[in-house]
Amino acid sequence: MTSKIIVNNIESDSGVSSVTFTSDIELGTKNLKGHNLESTGIVTAVSFTGSGANLTNLPAANITGTLPALDGSALTGVGASFGNSSVNTSGIITATSFVPTVGQLSHRNLIVNGAMNVAQRGTSSTSSGFYTVDRFQVNFTGTNEAPEQRQATLTSAPGPYREGHRKAYKITNGNQTGGGGAAKFIRFKTTIEAQDIANSGWDYVSSSSFVTLSFWVKASVAQTYYGRLQTEDGTARNYPFSFALSADTWTKVTKTIPGNTSPTLQFDNNNGAGLILEIVPYYGTDYTGSMSLNTWATYSDRTPDNTATWYETDDATFFITGVQLEVGPVATPFEHRSFGEELTRCQRYFVKMSGGAFIFPQNNVYTSFSFPQEMRDAPTLTFLSGAGTKSGIRVEKDGFRAANSLGPQDHAFTAESEI
Repeated sequence: MTSKIIVNNIESDSGVSSVTFTSDIELGTKNLKGHNLESTGIVTAVSFTGSGANLTNLPAANITGTLPALDGSALTGVGASFGNSSVNTSGIITATSFVPTVGQLSHRNLIVNGAMNVAQRGTSSTSSGFYTVDRFQVNFTGTNEAPEQRQATLTSAPGPYREGHRKAYKITNGNQTGGGGAAKFIRFKTTIEAQDIANSGWDYVSSSSFVTLSFWVKASVAQTYYGRLQTEDGTARNYPFSFALSADTWTKVTKTIPGNTSPTLQFDNNNGAGLILEIVPYYGTDYTGSMSLNTWATYSDRTPDNTATWYETDDATFFITGVQLEVGPVATPFEHRSFGEELTRCQRYFVKMSGGAFIFPQNNVYTSFSFPQEMRDAPTLTFLSGAGTKSGIRVEKDGFRAANSLGPQDHAFTAESEI
Protein backbone atom coordinates (compact mmCIF):
# COMPACT_ATOMS: atom_id res chain seq x y z
CA MET A 1 0.00 0.00 0.00
CA THR A 2 1.32 3.41 -0.96
CA SER A 3 0.92 6.68 0.83
CA LYS A 4 1.22 10.19 -0.32
CA ILE A 5 1.99 13.57 1.15
CA ILE A 6 0.26 16.51 -0.43
CA VAL A 7 1.90 19.88 0.17
CA ASN A 8 1.55 23.26 -1.40
CA ASN A 9 4.95 24.56 -0.43
CA ILE A 10 8.28 23.27 0.85
CA GLU A 11 10.53 25.86 2.48
CA SER A 12 13.93 25.60 4.13
CA ASP A 13 14.17 26.13 7.85
CA SER A 14 15.79 29.19 9.33
CA GLY A 15 19.55 29.10 8.79
CA VAL A 16 19.31 26.40 6.12
CA SER A 17 20.16 27.55 2.61
CA SER A 18 18.58 24.72 0.66
CA VAL A 19 16.33 21.69 0.77
CA THR A 20 18.05 18.48 -0.34
CA PHE A 21 16.39 15.26 -1.45
CA THR A 22 18.76 12.30 -0.98
CA SER A 23 16.82 9.90 -3.15
CA ASP A 24 14.76 9.98 -6.30
CA ILE A 25 11.35 11.64 -6.17
CA GLU A 26 8.59 9.98 -8.12
CA LEU A 27 6.28 12.61 -9.47
CA GLY A 28 3.59 10.23 -10.58
CA THR A 29 2.68 8.65 -13.83
CA LYS A 30 1.83 11.91 -15.51
CA ASN A 31 5.49 12.96 -15.60
CA LEU A 32 4.57 16.57 -14.77
CA LYS A 33 2.10 16.75 -17.63
CA GLY A 34 -0.76 18.91 -16.50
CA HIS A 35 1.18 20.03 -13.39
CA ASN A 36 3.48 22.92 -12.64
CA LEU A 37 6.83 22.65 -10.91
CA GLU A 38 7.56 26.13 -9.67
CA SER A 39 10.45 27.72 -7.82
CA THR A 40 11.06 31.31 -6.76
CA GLY A 41 14.76 30.61 -6.28
CA ILE A 42 17.37 28.42 -7.94
CA VAL A 43 16.81 24.77 -8.75
CA THR A 44 20.07 22.82 -8.89
CA ALA A 45 20.30 19.23 -10.11
CA VAL A 46 23.39 17.03 -10.06
CA SER A 47 22.14 15.23 -13.15
CA PHE A 48 19.32 15.30 -15.64
CA THR A 49 17.78 12.36 -17.44
CA GLY A 50 15.38 12.28 -20.29
CA SER A 51 15.38 13.47 -23.87
CA GLY A 52 16.76 16.95 -24.43
CA ALA A 53 14.82 17.01 -27.69
CA ASN A 54 11.76 18.13 -25.75
CA LEU A 55 13.49 21.31 -24.54
CA THR A 56 12.30 23.54 -27.37
CA ASN A 57 10.96 27.05 -27.75
CA LEU A 58 12.35 28.28 -24.46
CA PRO A 59 11.60 32.02 -24.09
CA ALA A 60 14.87 33.94 -23.99
CA ALA A 61 13.47 36.20 -21.27
CA ASN A 62 13.16 33.21 -18.92
CA ILE A 63 16.78 32.12 -19.32
CA THR A 64 18.90 34.18 -16.92
CA GLY A 65 22.25 33.97 -15.28
CA THR A 66 25.60 33.00 -16.73
CA LEU A 67 25.81 29.94 -18.93
CA PRO A 68 28.91 27.73 -18.61
CA ALA A 69 31.43 27.61 -21.45
CA LEU A 70 30.37 25.33 -24.28
CA ASP A 71 32.76 22.86 -25.87
CA GLY A 72 32.55 23.36 -29.64
CA SER A 73 33.30 19.68 -30.22
CA ALA A 74 29.79 18.88 -28.96
CA LEU A 75 28.11 20.91 -31.71
CA THR A 76 26.30 18.83 -34.30
CA GLY A 77 24.76 19.64 -37.66
CA VAL A 78 27.70 21.87 -38.67
CA GLY A 79 29.84 20.90 -41.67
CA ALA A 80 33.57 20.32 -41.29
CA SER A 81 35.23 23.71 -40.66
CA PHE A 82 31.91 25.28 -41.72
CA GLY A 83 32.78 24.13 -45.22
CA ASN A 84 29.41 22.47 -45.78
CA SER A 85 27.18 24.87 -43.88
CA SER A 86 26.28 28.54 -43.71
CA VAL A 87 26.91 30.85 -40.79
CA ASN A 88 24.44 33.73 -40.61
CA THR A 89 24.74 36.75 -38.35
CA SER A 90 23.10 40.13 -38.04
CA GLY A 91 26.02 41.46 -36.02
CA ILE A 92 29.78 41.78 -36.50
CA ILE A 93 32.13 38.90 -37.31
CA THR A 94 35.84 39.45 -36.66
CA ALA A 95 38.33 37.12 -38.32
CA THR A 96 42.12 37.01 -38.06
CA SER A 97 42.45 36.20 -41.76
CA PHE A 98 40.35 36.20 -44.90
CA VAL A 99 40.55 33.88 -47.87
CA PRO A 100 38.61 35.00 -50.97
CA THR A 101 35.89 32.67 -52.14
CA VAL A 102 35.67 34.43 -55.52
CA GLY A 103 38.64 34.72 -57.84
CA GLN A 104 42.13 33.36 -57.49
CA LEU A 105 44.54 33.77 -54.57
CA SER A 106 47.37 35.11 -56.75
CA HIS A 107 47.21 37.63 -59.60
CA ARG A 108 44.00 39.06 -58.20
CA ASN A 109 44.85 42.60 -59.23
CA LEU A 110 43.58 43.42 -62.72
CA ILE A 111 45.54 46.70 -62.67
CA VAL A 112 49.06 46.60 -64.12
CA ASN A 113 51.67 48.60 -62.15
CA GLY A 114 49.21 49.65 -59.45
CA ALA A 115 52.13 50.18 -57.04
CA MET A 116 53.63 52.71 -59.51
CA ASN A 117 57.04 51.01 -59.36
CA VAL A 118 57.80 50.89 -63.10
CA ALA A 119 58.54 54.10 -65.03
CA GLN A 120 60.37 53.16 -68.26
CA ARG A 121 59.83 56.52 -69.98
CA GLY A 122 61.16 58.70 -67.17
CA THR A 123 60.29 60.01 -63.73
CA SER A 124 58.91 63.50 -64.47
CA SER A 125 57.27 65.43 -67.30
CA THR A 126 55.09 68.47 -67.95
CA SER A 127 53.45 66.87 -71.00
CA SER A 128 49.98 65.33 -71.19
CA GLY A 129 49.78 61.59 -71.78
CA PHE A 130 52.04 58.58 -71.13
CA TYR A 131 55.32 60.09 -69.97
CA THR A 132 56.29 58.64 -66.59
CA VAL A 133 54.62 55.79 -64.65
CA ASP A 134 53.87 52.83 -66.93
CA ARG A 135 50.26 51.95 -67.78
CA PHE A 136 49.03 55.21 -66.25
CA GLN A 137 48.79 58.62 -67.84
CA VAL A 138 48.07 62.14 -66.65
CA ASN A 139 45.92 64.08 -69.10
CA PHE A 140 45.14 67.79 -68.99
CA THR A 141 43.84 70.51 -71.25
CA GLY A 142 43.07 74.23 -71.06
CA THR A 143 45.64 74.91 -68.35
CA ASN A 144 47.45 78.24 -68.02
CA GLU A 145 50.56 76.47 -66.77
CA ALA A 146 51.21 72.79 -67.42
CA PRO A 147 51.05 70.61 -64.31
CA GLU A 148 53.92 68.24 -63.61
CA GLN A 149 53.42 64.48 -63.46
CA ARG A 150 56.03 62.53 -61.50
CA GLN A 151 56.90 59.13 -60.09
CA ALA A 152 57.26 60.12 -56.43
CA THR A 153 59.24 58.27 -53.76
CA LEU A 154 57.51 57.61 -50.45
CA THR A 155 59.47 57.86 -47.22
CA SER A 156 58.60 56.62 -43.75
CA ALA A 157 55.01 57.69 -43.25
CA PRO A 158 51.63 56.25 -42.28
CA GLY A 159 49.26 54.70 -44.75
CA PRO A 160 50.66 53.19 -47.95
CA TYR A 161 54.29 53.13 -46.81
CA ARG A 162 53.43 50.73 -43.99
CA GLU A 163 51.69 48.48 -46.50
CA GLY A 164 54.90 48.14 -48.49
CA HIS A 165 54.46 50.94 -51.04
CA ARG A 166 57.57 52.93 -51.93
CA LYS A 167 56.37 54.77 -55.04
CA ALA A 168 53.36 56.90 -55.95
CA TYR A 169 52.08 58.81 -58.97
CA LYS A 170 52.03 62.56 -58.27
CA ILE A 171 50.55 65.63 -59.94
CA THR A 172 51.81 69.09 -59.00
CA ASN A 173 49.42 71.69 -60.33
CA GLY A 174 50.59 74.75 -62.23
CA ASN A 175 49.45 78.30 -61.61
CA GLN A 176 46.02 78.32 -63.24
CA THR A 177 45.55 82.10 -63.35
CA GLY A 178 42.42 81.81 -65.48
CA GLY A 179 40.67 79.69 -62.86
CA GLY A 180 38.47 76.71 -63.54
CA GLY A 181 36.60 76.54 -66.79
CA ALA A 182 34.21 74.44 -68.81
CA ALA A 183 36.80 72.93 -71.17
CA LYS A 184 39.53 72.37 -68.58
CA PHE A 185 40.52 69.18 -66.77
CA ILE A 186 43.34 67.29 -65.05
CA ARG A 187 42.99 63.53 -64.49
CA PHE A 188 44.75 60.19 -63.93
CA LYS A 189 43.76 57.41 -66.33
CA THR A 190 44.50 53.73 -66.97
CA THR A 191 42.76 51.27 -69.31
CA ILE A 192 42.36 47.48 -68.95
CA GLU A 193 42.12 45.20 -71.97
CA ALA A 194 38.62 43.86 -72.64
CA GLN A 195 39.77 40.22 -72.58
CA ASP A 196 41.26 40.66 -69.11
CA ILE A 197 37.83 41.66 -67.78
CA ALA A 198 35.95 39.06 -69.84
CA ASN A 199 38.19 36.27 -68.47
CA SER A 200 38.44 37.57 -64.90
CA GLY A 201 35.54 35.58 -63.41
CA TRP A 202 33.38 38.66 -62.83
CA ASP A 203 29.80 37.98 -63.89
CA TYR A 204 29.41 41.56 -65.02
CA VAL A 205 25.79 41.13 -66.20
CA SER A 206 24.66 40.15 -62.69
CA SER A 207 23.98 42.74 -60.00
CA SER A 208 24.96 40.17 -57.35
CA SER A 209 28.50 39.78 -58.74
CA PHE A 210 31.09 42.39 -57.84
CA VAL A 211 34.53 43.82 -58.44
CA THR A 212 36.19 45.90 -55.75
CA LEU A 213 38.40 48.92 -56.40
CA SER A 214 40.81 50.15 -53.73
CA PHE A 215 43.58 52.73 -53.74
CA TRP A 216 45.55 55.10 -51.50
CA VAL A 217 45.20 58.81 -52.25
CA LYS A 218 46.36 62.11 -50.77
CA ALA A 219 45.75 65.73 -51.83
CA SER A 220 46.99 69.03 -50.46
CA VAL A 221 43.49 70.54 -50.68
CA ALA A 222 40.58 69.21 -48.64
CA GLN A 223 37.46 68.68 -50.75
CA THR A 224 35.32 66.02 -52.41
CA TYR A 225 36.90 64.42 -55.49
CA TYR A 226 35.54 62.01 -58.07
CA GLY A 227 36.54 58.89 -59.92
CA ARG A 228 34.78 56.73 -62.46
CA LEU A 229 34.80 53.49 -64.43
CA GLN A 230 33.77 53.34 -68.08
CA THR A 231 33.14 50.34 -70.32
CA GLU A 232 34.16 50.62 -73.97
CA ASP A 233 32.53 47.71 -75.84
CA GLY A 234 28.96 47.91 -77.10
CA THR A 235 27.20 50.95 -75.67
CA ALA A 236 29.59 52.74 -73.32
CA ARG A 237 28.51 52.71 -69.66
CA ASN A 238 29.67 55.02 -66.86
CA TYR A 239 30.02 54.35 -63.11
CA PRO A 240 30.93 57.54 -61.15
CA PHE A 241 31.87 57.67 -57.46
CA SER A 242 33.11 60.26 -54.99
CA PHE A 243 35.55 60.37 -52.09
CA ALA A 244 36.27 63.12 -49.56
CA LEU A 245 39.85 63.95 -48.52
CA SER A 246 41.34 65.94 -45.68
CA ALA A 247 44.35 68.06 -46.58
CA ASP A 248 47.69 66.23 -46.78
CA THR A 249 46.27 63.02 -45.29
CA TRP A 250 46.65 59.61 -46.88
CA THR A 251 43.23 57.96 -47.24
CA LYS A 252 42.36 54.41 -48.30
CA VAL A 253 39.41 54.50 -50.70
CA THR A 254 37.41 51.31 -51.33
CA LYS A 255 34.50 50.98 -53.76
CA THR A 256 32.55 47.77 -54.41
CA ILE A 257 31.02 47.81 -57.90
CA PRO A 258 28.25 45.44 -58.99
CA GLY A 259 27.67 44.03 -62.42
CA ASN A 260 24.63 45.25 -64.28
CA THR A 261 21.97 43.89 -66.63
CA SER A 262 20.11 47.11 -67.47
CA PRO A 263 22.01 48.83 -68.91
CA THR A 264 23.95 45.70 -69.90
CA LEU A 265 27.74 45.76 -69.56
CA GLN A 266 29.77 44.31 -72.43
CA PHE A 267 33.39 43.18 -72.61
CA ASP A 268 34.59 41.53 -75.82
CA ASN A 269 37.23 38.82 -75.63
CA ASN A 270 39.92 40.78 -77.46
CA ASN A 271 42.89 43.08 -76.87
CA GLY A 272 40.95 46.32 -77.28
CA ALA A 273 40.06 48.79 -74.55
CA GLY A 274 37.67 47.22 -72.08
CA LEU A 275 37.45 49.15 -68.81
CA ILE A 276 38.73 52.69 -68.15
CA LEU A 277 39.55 53.92 -64.66
CA GLU A 278 39.90 57.65 -64.01
CA ILE A 279 40.76 59.44 -60.76
CA VAL A 280 39.94 63.13 -61.18
CA PRO A 281 41.44 66.16 -59.43
CA TYR A 282 39.34 68.41 -61.70
CA TYR A 283 36.81 68.26 -64.52
CA GLY A 284 35.24 71.39 -66.02
CA THR A 285 31.56 71.51 -66.81
CA ASP A 286 32.04 70.34 -70.42
CA TYR A 287 32.66 66.89 -68.89
CA THR A 288 30.23 66.91 -65.96
CA GLY A 289 26.48 66.80 -65.47
CA SER A 290 23.60 65.68 -63.31
CA MET A 291 23.91 61.98 -62.47
CA SER A 292 23.60 59.42 -59.69
CA LEU A 293 26.74 58.15 -57.98
CA ASN A 294 27.59 54.49 -57.45
CA THR A 295 25.42 53.15 -60.25
CA TRP A 296 25.85 52.21 -63.90
CA ALA A 297 24.26 54.41 -66.55
CA THR A 298 24.69 55.02 -70.26
CA TYR A 299 27.77 57.19 -70.76
CA SER A 300 27.30 60.85 -71.62
CA ASP A 301 28.84 63.05 -68.93
CA ARG A 302 31.62 61.72 -66.72
CA THR A 303 31.12 62.96 -63.14
CA PRO A 304 28.93 65.42 -61.24
CA ASP A 305 30.13 69.03 -61.21
CA ASN A 306 33.54 69.39 -59.55
CA THR A 307 34.72 71.82 -56.92
CA ALA A 308 37.48 73.97 -58.47
CA THR A 309 39.42 74.69 -55.27
CA TRP A 310 42.23 72.21 -55.96
CA TYR A 311 42.52 73.30 -59.61
CA GLU A 312 42.72 76.97 -58.67
CA THR A 313 45.40 76.40 -55.99
CA ASP A 314 48.92 77.03 -57.30
CA ASP A 315 51.24 74.05 -56.73
CA ALA A 316 48.46 71.91 -55.28
CA THR A 317 49.49 68.25 -55.16
CA PHE A 318 47.67 64.95 -55.65
CA PHE A 319 49.17 61.49 -55.00
CA ILE A 320 47.86 58.01 -55.78
CA THR A 321 49.27 54.52 -55.25
CA GLY A 322 48.23 50.98 -54.35
CA VAL A 323 45.57 50.82 -57.06
CA GLN A 324 43.85 47.42 -57.06
CA LEU A 325 40.80 46.11 -58.93
CA GLU A 326 39.80 42.56 -58.02
CA VAL A 327 36.88 40.21 -58.45
CA GLY A 328 34.77 39.87 -55.31
CA PRO A 329 32.73 41.99 -52.88
CA VAL A 330 35.58 42.94 -50.51
CA ALA A 331 39.01 44.55 -50.79
CA THR A 332 41.82 42.14 -49.91
CA PRO A 333 45.34 43.33 -49.00
CA PHE A 334 47.24 44.82 -51.93
CA GLU A 335 48.89 42.21 -54.12
CA HIS A 336 52.56 43.16 -54.23
CA ARG A 337 54.29 41.73 -57.29
CA SER A 338 58.04 41.75 -57.89
CA PHE A 339 59.54 44.56 -59.95
CA GLY A 340 60.60 42.06 -62.61
CA GLU A 341 57.11 40.61 -62.99
CA GLU A 342 55.51 44.05 -63.15
CA LEU A 343 58.08 45.22 -65.71
CA THR A 344 57.26 42.19 -67.87
CA ARG A 345 53.57 43.09 -67.76
CA CYS A 346 54.32 46.70 -68.65
CA GLN A 347 56.45 45.68 -71.63
CA ARG A 348 53.34 44.30 -73.32
CA TYR A 349 52.44 47.98 -73.87
CA PHE A 350 55.75 49.85 -73.99
CA VAL A 351 59.39 48.88 -74.55
CA LYS A 352 62.40 51.17 -74.51
CA MET A 353 65.87 50.15 -75.77
CA SER A 354 68.81 52.47 -75.30
CA GLY A 355 72.50 52.55 -74.54
CA GLY A 356 73.82 50.33 -77.31
CA ALA A 357 74.49 49.97 -81.02
CA PHE A 358 71.74 48.74 -83.28
CA ILE A 359 73.12 47.88 -86.71
CA PHE A 360 71.00 48.29 -89.78
CA PRO A 361 72.28 46.17 -92.65
CA GLN A 362 73.23 47.10 -96.18
CA ASN A 363 72.69 45.38 -99.49
CA ASN A 364 69.25 43.93 -98.73
CA VAL A 365 70.47 41.74 -95.88
CA TYR A 366 67.77 41.55 -93.19
CA THR A 367 68.26 41.75 -89.48
CA SER A 368 65.60 41.42 -86.81
CA PHE A 369 64.92 42.41 -83.22
CA SER A 370 62.58 40.56 -80.83
CA PHE A 371 60.72 42.47 -78.14
CA PRO A 372 61.05 41.17 -74.56
CA GLN A 373 57.32 40.34 -74.59
CA GLU A 374 54.79 39.96 -77.36
CA MET A 375 53.10 43.33 -77.37
CA ARG A 376 49.39 43.96 -77.20
CA ASP A 377 49.33 44.85 -80.91
CA ALA A 378 51.84 45.80 -83.59
CA PRO A 379 53.48 48.81 -81.92
CA THR A 380 54.45 52.24 -83.12
CA LEU A 381 58.25 52.21 -83.49
CA THR A 382 60.16 55.43 -82.74
CA PHE A 383 63.91 55.79 -83.18
CA LEU A 384 65.42 58.20 -80.69
CA SER A 385 68.95 58.57 -82.09
CA GLY A 386 71.00 57.86 -85.18
CA ALA A 387 70.88 59.55 -88.57
CA GLY A 388 69.67 58.32 -91.88
CA THR A 389 66.48 57.00 -93.38
CA LYS A 390 65.34 53.64 -92.10
CA SER A 391 63.47 51.92 -94.90
CA GLY A 392 62.19 48.38 -95.28
CA ILE A 393 61.15 48.02 -91.62
CA ARG A 394 58.30 45.62 -90.87
CA VAL A 395 56.88 45.87 -87.35
CA GLU A 396 54.93 43.02 -85.73
CA LYS A 397 53.76 42.24 -82.19
CA ASP A 398 56.82 40.11 -81.42
CA GLY A 399 59.49 42.36 -82.98
CA PHE A 400 60.61 44.09 -86.17
CA ARG A 401 62.70 43.25 -89.23
CA ALA A 402 64.78 45.78 -91.16
CA ALA A 403 66.75 46.05 -94.42
CA ASN A 404 67.88 48.63 -97.00
CA SER A 405 69.20 51.12 -94.46
CA LEU A 406 72.17 53.41 -94.83
CA GLY A 407 74.44 51.20 -92.77
CA PRO A 408 75.50 50.70 -89.13
CA GLN A 409 74.34 53.42 -86.74
CA ASP A 410 73.89 54.02 -83.04
CA HIS A 411 70.24 53.78 -82.10
CA ALA A 412 67.76 53.87 -79.26
CA PHE A 413 64.12 53.22 -79.88
CA THR A 414 60.74 52.82 -78.25
CA ALA A 415 57.90 50.52 -79.23
CA GLU A 416 54.47 51.55 -77.95
CA SER A 417 51.19 49.65 -78.06
CA GLU A 418 49.16 51.44 -75.39
CA ILE A 419 45.38 51.64 -75.17
